[in-house]
Amino acid sequence: MLSKKAQRINNQNNFFYLTLALVFLLISASLDKVITSGFLQYILEVFTFITFGICLLSLRFDKNWFRFLLLLVVAWLIAVITRTVLGIEEIEIIMLLLMFTFFYGTFCSIMRQILFTGSITANKIIGSMALFLLLGLMWAIGYLILIHFLPGSFQGINKGPWHENFADAAYFSFVTLTTLGYGDILPILPIAKVLAYLEAIVGVFYMAIVVSSLVSSSREQYFIEHVDD
Repeated sequence: MLSKKAQRINNQNNFFYLTLALVFLLISASLDKVITSGFLQYILEVFTFITFGICLLSLRFDKNWFRFLLLLVVAWLIAVITRTVLGIEEIEIIMLLLMFTFFYGTFCSIMRQILFTGSITANKIIGSMALFLLLGLMWAIGYLILIHFLPGSFQGINKGPWHENFADAAYFSFVTLTTLGYGDILPILPIAKVLAYLEAIVGVFYMAIVVSSLVSSSREQYFIEHVDD
C-alpha cells in the first residue's frame, strides 16, 4: 500500500507534493491560537516529520542528497525521542539545527534539478515556489536558533520552546523575505538586523535571478522547438 502511494510521486509531479507539504507545515504553525501549548508541540513535530517524509519521497530520484537527508531525519527522530523520554529541553537546539540542515539540503537538491537539468515544465515552476518557501523556512529556523542563544534579539518574540515561537518566526521571516515589513516584530540586536536585511536582499535577488532564469529557459526552449519545426 505504502509503495503504491509512494509511486504516485514521480519526477514529473514531485515538486507539487513537496510544495503542498511545506504549505501545510506553515499552516500548522497557526494552530497555536486554538490548541494548548503541549499539544502544539506534538502536532508540529508530526507535521514536521510528515514534511520530511514527503520531501524524501519527492527527492528520492536524487540519490546523493536522498541519503544525506535520510540520515538527517533519522538523527532528528533520535533527538525528538531523547528529549521526550529524558526531558532534556536543551536538545531542541539540536533539532532546530537538523531541521535547518535538512531544509538547506532540500533547497540545494531542488535548485540543481530545476536550473541545471532538462527543460522547463509546470513541475519545475512549482518547484521554484518550493524554493521560495524553503528560503523563508530556513531563515525562520535561523531566527529561532538566534533567539535561543540571544533572547533579546527581537521585539515581539521572547525566548521559549521552538514550537511556541515557530509561527511568529515564520511570519517575520516571510514578511521580511517579501520586503513587506509590517513592523509588529522588530530585530533589536545588530546580528538580528543583519540577518533580517540579508533575507530581504535574498528575497529580491531570488525574484530577479531564479524567476528570470526560468523565463529565459522557457523562451529558449520555445525558440528551439519552433526552429526545429
